[in-house]
Amino acid sequence: MISRLLGRQAAASQRNNPLSGFSVPPDAGLVTCRVLDPVSEPVRAAEFTLSDAQGNKIVKGETDPFGGVVAMVPVGEYRMSVSADSLSPYRGNVSVTESGKLVTLGDITLQFAPTMPLPVPGEWEIETAHTRIGFSARHIGLGRVHGRFDHFAGAIRIGSTIETSAMHVVIDAASIDTNVRMRDDHLRSGDFLDVEHFPTLEFYSDRFAHRGGNNWAITGGLTLHGVTRTVTLDAQYHGIRVGMEGETRAAVQATTELHREDYTVNWQTMLARGIAVVGSSIKVDMDIQIVPKGTELEYK
Repeated sequence: MISRLLGRQAAASQRNNPLSGFSVPPDAGLVTCRVLDPVSEPVRAAEFTLSDAQGNKIVKGETDPFGGVVAMVPVGEYRMSVSADSLSPYRGNVSVTESGKLVTLGDITLQFAPTMPLPVPGEWEIETAHTRIGFSARHIGLGRVHGRFDHFAGAIRIGSTIETSAMHVVIDAASIDTNVRMRDDHLRSGDFLDVEHFPTLEFYSDRFAHRGGNNWAITGGLTLHGVTRTVTLDAQYHGIRVGMEGETRAAVQATTELHREDYTVNWQTMLARGIAVVGSSIKVDMDIQIVPKGTELEYK
């Protein structure tokens, strides 16, 4: 009778032990918490890092769909950081003092990050000397090939609100540059861009959507190889600065992913012909600076 009672108590203790599902090595402990946004909703895929006193990263990862963090670390003192898009980062100290100990930080609430001042309404244009339109793609199934377009122009009309703004960018297709002349000639050919028949790439958008903080989605039509498809740029606004010549300029970084099949470049046909120079999925990265239209700049 007594043995059965003791057995039940031990089983209940095991069920209530938060470490019961983990095999914790000697001289190690668990750190747990839950990451929430300002309205107490869990923040999924927030990045967290635990660093030692020397600044070495011991554990890093992402929160689960419920905002949870579970990290196993050796006994010691740590600095924890948590960050997520559109939210201000968290930094705090964590002490794991006993082997097998569970350290619970409870709920960590991230506040909304302050937004930067936006460009004033009016006509702006891309300042090409400080703008880069680049891309990368898988190269013959191995590494990645990186390239850029050297010649382009763009105009942006900033509305009374950013949501009522519009932009138009024109890219010279023949200006593609991957630092390999033979490959560039091939990319300009009918197998890829076919610059003889389609000399430009164009992007037009009048759909700017705020995603919180300094993050925006810019959705529009990209015309490439004679075909127009809807594309969304994931844009991060970096604010306004006064340049060396006293000019006002604003900066944006944007990324998107394109698929060559969407633009009638037949990947399967090219594979059959043994042409596998650049993969079908292409990542586009842009660092853009804009200035008010009519700004005269001199570069030496």
